[in-house]
Amino acid sequence: STAHPPPATSTPAVQSKRPLRRQLVPYGFLLPSAVLFLLFGFIPIGAALVFSTLSGSVTIDPEFVGADNYVRLVSDPLFWQALRNTAIFTVGTVPVAMGLGLFLALLLNRPLRGRAVFRTLLFAPMVTSGVAVAVIMSWIFNGDYGVINNGLSAVGLDRAPWLTSPSWAMPTLILAVLWSRTGFCMIIYLAALQNIPEETREAAELDGAGPWRRFRSITVPLLAPTTFFLLVVNVVFSLQVFDLIFVLTGGGPGFATTVLIQFVYRSAFSQGDMGYASAAGVVLALILIVFTLLRFRAGRRSEEAA
Repeated sequence: STAHPPPATSTPAVQSKRPLRRQLVPYGFLLPSAVLFLLFGFIPIGAALVFSTLSGSVTIDPEFVGADNYVRLVSDPLFWQALRNTAIFTVGTVPVAMGLGLFLALLLNRPLRGRAVFRTLLFAPMVTSGVAVAVIMSWIFNGDYGVINNGLSAVGLDRAPWLTSPSWAMPTLILAVLWSRTGFCMIIYLAALQNIPEETREAAELDGAGPWRRFRSITVPLLAPTTFFLLVVNVVFSLQVFDLIFVLTGGGPGFATTVLIQFVYRSAFSQGDMGYASAAGVVLALILIVFTLLRFRAGRRSEEAA
């Protein structure tokens, strides 16, 4: 038989270059995102840390004051009120939105005529601009010509000062956020419910478990990673809400709806104290970083559960 020549092989130089190129390709794809994250992530955070040690506007004759801005925060009653308002807002929105989202997900996970339409309608507020949601809510809750107050007047009840009373403004904001946040929780829970094996439910039903027992012993434990994920994400959302509060109340009346991010905005742009605002922003960033790390942990739990 005729002997065939050995296959041609690449030279050692070519062989050494190919793995190197393959290793560099992923970094080339990551480079644009890394540059953007550096410009709009790390650099602003570093600048805020520097500005928080300066006094005044930090642009005109800045003076190094060290940790004085942080000491001012500790002794500032408005800062503590903003922190308390943030906690109230978060506690008022997160568990209720998750509870309503789970209820709607359980309802829409069953055979129901037109359920795709209901899912779309419930999720639509989540993909709507926050400013648009705020404008709609300002029309609904307006004290003079709002839809709700007109309805109350029609049945002989007194009009409510939804956005103009310190005791009514925060509950009104919570209701406005729930309208847009519930649909997001519903979609996430609905996806998790559809991943629960039907065989598990059928086996529990054959063993005599009723609907409540199946929900408590099967559905709730299997939804635990999703619940933790939604808890962290919704807390982060609540800490970052600015546009809706800014349009509806502007942090008022008084300081009744001033949350941390509103406090930072007011200190920086209304009072011109950029150093003090940077210190408050660093505190807010640290809180967000903690919950973001928890969010990554929740994401890994969801992947492991899947």
